[in-house]
Amino acid sequence: MTAQRPRLVIVSGLSGAGKNSVLRALEDLGYEAVDNPPLRLVDTLIDSDKPLAIGIDARTRDFSADEVIETLHRLRRSGRAQPELVFAIASPEVLQRRFTETRRRHPLALQGTIGEGIETEQALTRPLRDAADWVVDTSELPLASLRQLIGQRFGDHGPGLSVTLVSFAFPAGVPREADLVFDARFLRNPHYIPDLRPQTGLDATVRAYIESDPDYSEFLSRLSGLIAFLLPRFVREGKKYVTIAIGCTGGRHRSVTIAEALAARLRPRHGAVQVEHRAIGVKQVEAPQQADRQRADRSGPRSAIPGPSGGIRSYMMTGALK
Repeated sequence: MTAQRPRLVIVSGLSGAGKNSVLRALEDLGYEAVDNPPLRLVDTLIDSDKPLAIGIDARTRDFSADEVIETLHRLRRSGRAQPELVFAIASPEVLQRRFTETRRRHPLALQGTIGEGIETEQALTRPLRDAADWVVDTSELPLASLRQLIGQRFGDHGPGLSVTLVSFAFPAGVPREADLVFDARFLRNPHYIPDLRPQTGLDATVRAYIESDPDYSEFLSRLSGLIAFLLPRFVREGKKYVTIAIGCTGGRHRSVTIAEALAARLRPRHGAVQVEHRAIGVKQVEAPQQADRQRADRSGPRSAIPGPSGGIRSYMMTGALK
């Protein structure tokens, strides 16, 4: 069986048309991005384990559109990679406005006008535009829409949206990185039950007590529905990471229970959802039932490292995610 050839995307285009934005979007999708390397190094950069994105434009020393095209042809003939050329353009009026608004000099008009630089670059790069596999016009294209297009075309190598659920205690402060914050303090509090107070939301007896609250089921259903509605829209806007924080008074019972329940609902669709419990020092990527089995086996090994406050932070990692 023939090994799959590594994917190579060469990104070029007119200055101000979004070439760097395309390159960054590919990097977010898992590509190794290299901007303006000497063409002779392309062969050494190709790695079969990771897709590669290379930015090339008229600012490159000894730039030659013919040499870029010849490199593409050579790679296709050799079978070493699956090369594709993306060329970003925009109308002269839009490019003029972008350079004027940012007060940047056009790289090919250090002595002349912006318009002269645009014309010079169009002439130099015309062969690349004609040879491109995909010409993307960013004249009226918002950055979020551009990233969405890149994701649709090249996203099969990307890690997707990374979701982190954080439980925390409100007196300690809301996690600064949180994109969404929810308050679980209206649910019945196990802290006032002597037998449950020393336990956490990772324990079945605490979860059962919280789940018996008449408002628990509806709250969890509405919350998971809202999050399921929002996550695809975050992806559409180009977000790569989202942190959802759930808080309660002590950060040990109600918020932990809700975070674990949300993770169980999100994982079938979103895969490796990370869960971090700030108040009890636990960070994990696993299904809740796996945690139950691990805690039930008290004789089994537990991996632990010192936490930031001198306590023990347990990291329970498994690969049994869908």
